[in-house]
Amino acid sequence: MNAPVPTLSVVIPVYNEESWVPRCVAALLTSLERAAWQAQVIVVDDGSTDGTGDRLAELAKEHGITVVSQPNRGRFEARKAGLAEAAGDTVLLLDSRVIIEPDALSYLRAQFTEHPERRVWNGHITVASDGNPYAGFMAGLVKIPWRRYCADPKLTSFGPDEFDLYPKGTGFFVAPRAMLDGAVLAFDSLYDDVSLASDDTRVLRWVIERERINIAPGFAAVYNGRDTLGKFVKQSLFRGTTYVDSYLTSAGPARTALFGALGAGAVTLGMLVRKPKTTIAAGIVGCAAAGVAVGKCGATKGEARAVATLLPLFAGGFGLGVLRGLFLAAKAWLRR
Repeated sequence: MNAPVPTLSVVIPVYNEESWVPRCVAALLTSLERAAWQAQVIVVDDGSTDGTGDRLAELAKEHGITVVSQPNRGRFEARKAGLAEAAGDTVLLLDSRVIIEPDALSYLRAQFTEHPERRVWNGHITVASDGNPYAGFMAGLVKIPWRRYCADPKLTSFGPDEFDLYPKGTGFFVAPRAMLDGAVLAFDSLYDDVSLASDDTRVLRWVIERERINIAPGFAAVYNGRDTLGKFVKQSLFRGTTYVDSYLTSAGPARTALFGALGAGAVTLGMLVRKPKTTIAAGIVGCAAAGVAVGKCGATKGEARAVATLLPLFAGGFGLGVLRGLFLAAKAWLRR
């Protein structure tokens, strides 16, 4: 006998996404309808300054979604506000640039009824990288650490010991509401400013210590990444900062990579001063090798080209972000 379908709430944090939030909500509603699954949909406007508020008012009138507005405090605080409104036993965290596949929630509903022990799910994300090298770079880069899954996607689960080796994020993530409430309550960043904190990794670490995370191609969505050079640089800086908050105090391959990158960066800067031509030539060879490596780990040709081309720019932005993160962590530690 199948288990009952859990009640569902969906929390979508939004900041200046007037063009994406209608598409996100439309895809969500389509997937819910195909799954014959009713859900409470909560969109939190995190102090948007464009036309997002107007779009949300229209969506609320047309579809009855709940809209929560707050001053700009960052994604973590926006999700926290949405969770406070959630009434479902299970919560789907969804970012506004994530477009759910039509049958994704049908798959998830079947899993919940046939395998009720599988309560926590990370979505299978495909990045819309055609014609967008900036999104392609980010999609290609993660293929190396997550190659165990990306090279051969299939239904699987992972626990704390494999945390660094599988795709994960809270942009398309499902867990019991009580578990997410606990993760939010226990949230503790290295930084004083929570808007720069790692709201993905720190939440997921708390969850995975209590229950394995499932992932499968059937529970899928498409992520639409940033599409301009300026946004790419800004995202690189932000990712460097959140990476420090994610891994500085957690032993594992990711922290080892952080220390290795710091050392490699220092050596590269020294070599660039002493032997600039040799260093640049070595960098070109290294970028080409990185493109080949991500291709062997499951990246598309376009993603591999993006990695080979944009790696120096990303490394510069990411490195500055890491330095900012170390400064913020030290500042907060001294204050405490």
